[in-house]
Amino acid sequence: MITIQQLQKSFGDHHVLRNIDLEIPTGQSIGIVGPNGSGKTTLIKTMLGLVKPDSGTITINNTVLNGNHIYRRDIGYMPQQARYPENMYATELFDFMENLRDQPGEFRNQLIEEFNLYSEVEKPLRVLSGGNRQKVGAVLAMMFNPSILFLDEPTAGLDPRSSYIFKERIRNEKRAGKTILITSHIMSELEQLVEHVVFILEGKIQYYGTIGDLLKDNRQDHLEGAIAQMMEGVEL
Repeated sequence: MITIQQLQKSFGDHHVLRNIDLEIPTGQSIGIVGPNGSGKTTLIKTMLGLVKPDSGTITINNTVLNGNHIYRRDIGYMPQQARYPENMYATELFDFMENLRDQPGEFRNQLIEEFNLYSEVEKPLRVLSGGNRQKVGAVLAMMFNPSILFLDEPTAGLDPRSSYIFKERIRNEKRAGKTILITSHIMSELEQLVEHVVFILEGKIQYYGTIGDLLKDNRQDHLEGAIAQMMEGVEL
């Protein structure tokens, strides 16, 4: 369970999050959508403890975020653009994370095989293509079998085969009862992977509910059309 109450965050005079209230039940799959600069990534980073909110509270699995990082053991995070030590090998990075967490990567080898990374893990990270770096990020996010997954534009840079494999993995995680939050500009992708959607605009939640209800309310057949219609109807 993730509960957010009256969350606010500003960077200088720019108000990024404005009184966000959100409750995400355990096992829910949710897409976080909105235009660039709407606050999506900042919202995720506050839940990860990477950005400190100005006010408000966040509770994850009954733990209030107040500097205690233990809750992060339940979380897997895949950033849109991960930055790794350039001279480190992927296998060294996996080893480092296992040692840091004092926890074995339960699905490490399985994920390396699924993403066909065996020929890449013994290379310096600086020589890996953008797509293979993205695969490394996917392995890191899921190899510890976390109960919550935060995925920020996860298929950006993946080839069609890898994208398909990744989506199948996410479907399996859903069936296992994981809580999954995905930000993406690809609405058709979200329609395949999530049942609920949060639409953020100018730091405020404009909609939170099922994709089916959103399509019905806006008389649209696809999520892209419904979101575009909502953006036209919101007063900024």
